[in-house]
Amino acid sequence: MPDLSRFLPVLNSGRWFSQLPAEFAFALLGMAKSRTLQPGDALFLRDSAPCGLYALVAGAIRISGQSGQRNDAREALLVMLTPPQWFGEISVFDGSARTHHAHAAEACLLLQVPHEELQAWLHNHPQHWRDLAVLMADKLRMAFVSMEEQTVLSAPLRLARRLVGMAQGYGQRTENGTTRRVLAITQEELALMIGVSRQTTNQILNDLKAQHIVRIQRGELEILDLPALRALCQ
Repeated sequence: MPDLSRFLPVLNSGRWFSQLPAEFAFALLGMAKSRTLQPGDALFLRDSAPCGLYALVAGAIRISGQSGQRNDAREALLVMLTPPQWFGEISVFDGSARTHHAHAAEACLLLQVPHEELQAWLHNHPQHWRDLAVLMADKLRMAFVSMEEQTVLSAPLRLARRLVGMAQGYGQRTENGTTRRVLAITQEELALMIGVSRQTTNQILNDLKAQHIVRIQRGELEILDLPALRALCQ
């Protein structure tokens, strides 16, 4: 069995994993298998069978869906996951098919805790189901906040908050964890995430660029002044 302890610094920079009881944390690491993805590779697709719990160690994962008929389908980009995110817990709980697509936005390194092995371990250690439920509760809180923002906030405020959220790992990093300043996301993808046109997104980003808050590059954005970006979120 490969030694995955080298990933502990990244995993412990995440709030959820760092607060797990040692028994559960060591069990997850013991069951995990490392996986690599290249940009564009599918990790799993909507309606596919449960395949376990994942931890993103390096890279970025796009979580998306589609609406409409096949010939007129529109993509809904929900979130761009960055390390040290854990995800895939919904299917762990209900054993049902995946709810969305997960693709690599850039080269990725992940840890996969296989579904059947995790189920068997939790059957023998049922007290740790609550620890897994905390992970899902965090995601539910984030989803409610996002729904509220889509309804009541202006596009510039939604964009600023989404960039801050991505930089800070959507609240999943510990207070001492590092922020991610270079985000592998295009203007079109960012527009999909906040529900506005690409033209509106371009205008907002150019305003931020003029204030020296962000740098716009092909296929990515760099946050130059995170405190200033946070101030715009108020």
